[in-house]
Amino acid sequence: MSLAKTDFNFPKQTSVYHGKVRDVYDIDKKYLVMVASDRISAFDHILPRPIPFKGQVLNQVAEHFLNATADIVPNWLLTTPDPSVSIGLRCEPVRLEMVVRGYLAGHAARTYKSGRRVLCGITLPEGLRENDKLPHPIITPSTKAEEGHDEDISREEILAKQIVSEETLNVLEDYTYKLFAKGTEMAAERGLILVDTKYEFGIDATGRIILIDEIHTPDSSRYFYAEGYEERQAAGEPQKQLSKEFVREWLIAHDFMGKDGQVMPIMPDDFVQIVSERYIELYERITGNTFVKADNSNSAERIERNVLAWLDGKI
Repeated sequence: MSLAKTDFNFPKQTSVYHGKVRDVYDIDKKYLVMVASDRISAFDHILPRPIPFKGQVLNQVAEHFLNATADIVPNWLLTTPDPSVSIGLRCEPVRLEMVVRGYLAGHAARTYKSGRRVLCGITLPEGLRENDKLPHPIITPSTKAEEGHDEDISREEILAKQIVSEETLNVLEDYTYKLFAKGTEMAAERGLILVDTKYEFGIDATGRIILIDEIHTPDSSRYFYAEGYEERQAAGEPQKQLSKEFVREWLIAHDFMGKDGQVMPIMPDDFVQIVSERYIELYERITGNTFVKADNSNSAERIERNVLAWLDGKI
């Protein structure tokens, strides 16, 4: 049974936030219980049908990379008591998404194609084609909007608006480049190219800047297959991607891009199954581990039991 929504009431719970995919429970203003549901979103809309095991995939990919980078950048994660749950330190989030790009793809490629050469205050060289490797990775931050779309912002604007201090921004940039370098290295070991990704940071109770949320998951990152990359670029062909792009393509083929007046199509059973299988394939390709399906006969009951077991004695 897929986990479409949660409505837990844990001991000393002070609030709950229901995001597009994750439900985040604040415990005693000390811990966050982050439940990765099986909801799937595209074009800033939640699709009507959940995807079996998607939440488990995202949670375990994030756990894999948070553990692998903990010696480089401190992070929020304390434990994963359930296949679909992470528990960590409650932080004051920094209202920026640190987007880092190694290739001209996605939003950056669309901006470039429109004729603009400056992205978040960074001037891009002439003569680039979509999916070309950039001369060096660039950070193109966006504001973390409470509602609506995030917006691009330059380093100069961040400082002018005093979103963070220059000292803090320097740390965020340093952490971002280090995480991207490690992610690029780990992707290469799996025959992949980490094209672009985003990181989010927070300030913990001691004033320390730490990495929060998920990293290097297919929902927050774009991967290309390394094999055949050069040949496809030379021929002007689209790159083979390891991401949820195929879901967006299915929606586009059914006349939905999240625009006003468009009706979201309902995914049939066979496509839901395909999406689930693709997410599991993503997990195994990215991590190199075999995916072990959790017992989903009653996901909510399992999650509640496992979270309560960890919280017992902690609060």
